[in-house]
Amino acid sequence: MAGGKKKSDSGSSEAIPEGDYEKGKKVFKQRCAQCHVIDSLQTKTGPTLNGVVGRTSGTVAGFDYSPANKTKGVVWERQTLFEYLADPKKYIPGTKMVFAGLKKANERADLIKYIEVESAKKPQ
Repeated sequence: MAGGKKKSDSGSSEAIPEGDYEKGKKVFKQRCAQCHVIDSLQTKTGPTLNGVVGRTSGTVAGFDYSPANKTKGVVWERQTLFEYLADPKKYIPGTKMVFAGLKKANERADLIKYIEVESAKKPQ
């Protein structure tokens, strides 16, 4: 890619900090666990996040996604998660997810690090 910057769906090329797993675990428990699980295939108010990295938006079988999530067609990777978690309703207008987002880049990076590790584990 030109200049070594990774362009994303929204055109942003903001560098993503590495992130800290333990801090991300705390963010997940405080901000995500009410609606999402990551260690099983269970759905709650939100779909399971197990296997989310590399998955296309709106594709967990049996979960009732908004039309916006189904048609977005984004593949969840570091860059797309980083942008989405900043402001989900701006990234996917029409999403049903009731979450204002994480404005601090380091918090998003920490959460993504945790999600990358935990979502790759075999579901319980």
